[in-house]
Amino acid sequence: MAIPKLRYTNNEGNTTLALLALALGGFSIGTTEFASMGLLPRIAGDLAVTIPMAGHIITAYALGVVVGAPLLTALAARMDRRHLAIALMAAFTVGNGLSAFAPNIGWLMAARFVAGLPHGAYFGTGAVLGASVVGPERRGLAVSTMMTGLTIANVIGVPLSTVIGQAFGWRTSFIGVGALGLATFTALILWVPSLPSRPSASVRNELGAFRSRQVWVACAAGAIGFGGMFAVYSYVSPLLTGVTGLSEATVPVVLALFGVGMTAGTILAGRLVDRSVMKTVYAGFIATTVVLVLIALTGRYAVPAVASIVALGIASQVLNIALQSRLMDASPNAPTLGAALCHSALNIGNAFGAFIGGVVIAAGYGFLAPAWVGAGLSTIGLAIVAVLARPVKPAAVA
Repeated sequence: MAIPKLRYTNNEGNTTLALLALALGGFSIGTTEFASMGLLPRIAGDLAVTIPMAGHIITAYALGVVVGAPLLTALAARMDRRHLAIALMAAFTVGNGLSAFAPNIGWLMAARFVAGLPHGAYFGTGAVLGASVVGPERRGLAVSTMMTGLTIANVIGVPLSTVIGQAFGWRTSFIGVGALGLATFTALILWVPSLPSRPSASVRNELGAFRSRQVWVACAAGAIGFGGMFAVYSYVSPLLTGVTGLSEATVPVVLALFGVGMTAGTILAGRLVDRSVMKTVYAGFIATTVVLVLIALTGRYAVPAVASIVALGIASQVLNIALQSRLMDASPNAPTLGAALCHSALNIGNAFGAFIGGVVIAAGYGFLAPAWVGAGLSTIGLAIVAVLARPVKPAAVA
């Protein structure tokens, strides 16, 4: 299918539609990333496996993100950024369609891996497209607008997908996400303008970003720092029911409030990053550490515990967007790859944080212990940036 060429400059209506299309993709991806967690018991029962075995589909998706972000971005170095975003959303739609019709757990794990492959590359490509639409001086606002789609998914998409899956079967949820992907695919074709790659773009130049010490510093700090957040988030349900004393029915409400916090953090980060990327990185790490300590200290009491979880959503998104902008700056010749690598780092943190949190729980320290571990991990991430980060020039759009 030939993709029509679209070009425009700084028309507010066109700009809004382009950002809306990119945000719709973020909403679709955010919904599929977290919806599986609420449907694991039903998936396990339907496929006749244990819940821990069904949990491997979450790991498979995260591995797809980690592998796909650098690989797909590098291989598509010469593609028009708009065409790349459209292709990635097509792959996302296919991956979720395959998930809906997987006959067994092995096929479902493979399908979730496929669905995860475009995740990081899409956000990296979308960040560059968004910046090209609004201009480099408003890059933070563009990135945060796109990421708002992901955070709103935690408020609306994930709870709704879970309810649909519980009422009509888990496969229906993946069909719904596939439909969202198809809608995004159409919106990208209709509303996002063309953005040719640089004449010098190549697989070699894209992978050359890995020669930058500052890229490795930001990735390491992000993986460890996000690990601190996920050490708590992965076990937030048993924390709320077993320690705080809330009923199981209130857990989705608290998770939705966490999504509200993420949305607020995304909006805040857009403004802060446009003022200073590095100051926002430091603020994100410090805020995340403080909030994790508050969770450890107040997790037994309902109101402060819930308030701290909402605050964690705010702090984690500020850190997320700040690190994504930092990685774009640290890889000026490959900003798409730099932005995509943030999502690889985040998913490494997801797996690492959940593992470490599980270790301390299994050792008998209780469900508040991961918050202390998370605060330690976030502090280490901050120390890595403070000691090893160096000034870099803002990345040009490419």
